[in-house]
Amino acid sequence: MKVKVRISIVNDNGEPYMGIGLVWLLERIKKFKSIRKAAMDMNMSYAKAHRILEELEENLGEKLLIKKVGGIKGGGAALTSFGEKFLNTYKEFQKRVENCAEEEFKSVLHIISGKIR
Repeated sequence: MKVKVRISIVNDNGEPYMGIGLVWLLERIKKFKSIRKAAMDMNMSYAKAHRILEELEENLGEKLLIKKVGGIKGGGAALTSFGEKFLNTYKEFQKRVENCAEEEFKSVLHIISGKIR
């Protein structure tokens, strides 16, 4: 048995604005250098991707992306230095929370295992 943890960061109104889905989106933007391509790769509409990225930036009070408007030569997007740091820090935070949860789970596993059988 293992424990699986999902983290949601919420604002002061209790509304979630950051979770693993946004991590995946930011990672894909970094990979594809495009919000549209990142959204397509996740089977998400561009409009939804754009909206949740704007909400994230608004809640953080910082820009995560440098956007280049499309056209004949095409547009693109890249993470700002803050965006890079935020993504890396969030992923490290998630890893630390998962490790803590795994340790706590191990400490009660004998109790849980005994009641399941």
